[in-house]
Amino acid sequence: MTCDVTVNVGGEIGAPDALRISALDRGFLYGDSVYEVVRTYGGVPFALPEHFDRLARSAGRLGIRLPERAEIERQMRRTLDAAGHDEAYCRIVVTRGSGPITLDPTTAGEPLTVILVKRYAPFPDWTYARGIRVAIPQIRRTSRASLDPAIKSGNYLNSVLALGEARAMGCDDALMLDAEGRIAGATSSNVFVARDDAVATPALEVGLLAGVTRGLLIEIAGRHGIRCAERAMTVDEVVDADEVMITSTLREVQPVVEVAGKRIGGGVPGPLTKRFGVLFRGYVVERTLRDRVQGPR
Repeated sequence: MTCDVTVNVGGEIGAPDALRISALDRGFLYGDSVYEVVRTYGGVPFALPEHFDRLARSAGRLGIRLPERAEIERQMRRTLDAAGHDEAYCRIVVTRGSGPITLDPTTAGEPLTVILVKRYAPFPDWTYARGIRVAIPQIRRTSRASLDPAIKSGNYLNSVLALGEARAMGCDDALMLDAEGRIAGATSSNVFVARDDAVATPALEVGLLAGVTRGLLIEIAGRHGIRCAERAMTVDEVVDADEVMITSTLREVQPVVEVAGKRIGGGVPGPLTKRFGVLFRGYVVERTLRDRVQGPR
């Protein structure tokens, strides 16, 4: 297929404008859905077990019934094959399904799986060579008592508004605070800070998504003797850090050189951020080679 995005709706593969989703689908009406984003390296989907585990956790929290994991993976691979990209971005969405126009979730029919695949477009080289600037917007991260950020749902307005506010301030992204003013993470990424050859990242208890890359970096840090703490942190701690970085499936490890108008460190990506990037890429190569031979475990 030559279209920019290849779509799989309920097992039928085609172009985005050739397939239909009901206007009564609750994912469209209410953001009543869960999703994951997977990328490939060397054509191999990366960290599938972790992504599927998180999808299952999110669906369980919302009471959305998922298809069997093997079926989701089969449809994902069918869509990747149909798209035919060397490297791909793959978004897996499962909605609660269609039904009457009502908030009542018990009225939904069968869940719907939608898979979108497009060519993976890396972030510009300058974002790693020079680093990015982030704002601290007025809008706060949704509290765990409202809509727990640990659930990767289709309701992303909180982050959409925060990113819009950051862009209006001339920044590349935003660091969001929780209701108590603690750092919760970027709009779609986790955050790490480095100081005195050690790193820290906000604890999950603050209310944030358990990023797949975040978890792998904590594991990698332990393997290589880098001290890494998970704890609550303040804005002052971040702006006074030697280094700041944000991490995600698509970004990997991206340096931050300015937070809320204050230059971080020397205003250039620091050595520990660069080391994290190298270590993570080494892990990716090692794991991708293994998965190519053995399959994801």
